[in-house]
Amino acid sequence: QVQLVESGGGLVQAGGSLRLSCVGSARTLSGYAMGWFRQAPRKGREFVAAIRWSGSSTRYADSVKGRFTISRDNAQNTVYLQMNSLKPEDTAVYYCAARSGYALLPEANGYDHWGQGTQVTVSS
Repeated sequence: QVQLVESGGGLVQAGGSLRLSCVGSARTLSGYAMGWFRQAPRKGREFVAAIRWSGSSTRYADSVKGRFTISRDNAQNTVYLQMNSLKPEDTAVYYCAARSGYALLPEANGYDHWGQGTQVTVSS
């Protein structure tokens, strides 16, 4: 069983930056593709970014391309989401997710393990 714990959320002004972290409790996250999703009030869970276990391939939602960067440190069992040039529309609860295999799926139901989420609020 993989348990994921996110941290790093908070309140930031538009144009600011935040770095989210996701630590896995499994002995290793190697072999797992990792994703970040977000959910704003009254909206469905939205794909943000994903990264292959090797870190060699990434995928981003169009809405965050050029502003967000996903990375991982397998030695630390940690995945990061660096968020720059934040906008009020980025406000949401951000979730970390894991799935075994290579595919970088944008669908939430493709992921087997989820964290509890961390709130990101961007003020205008």
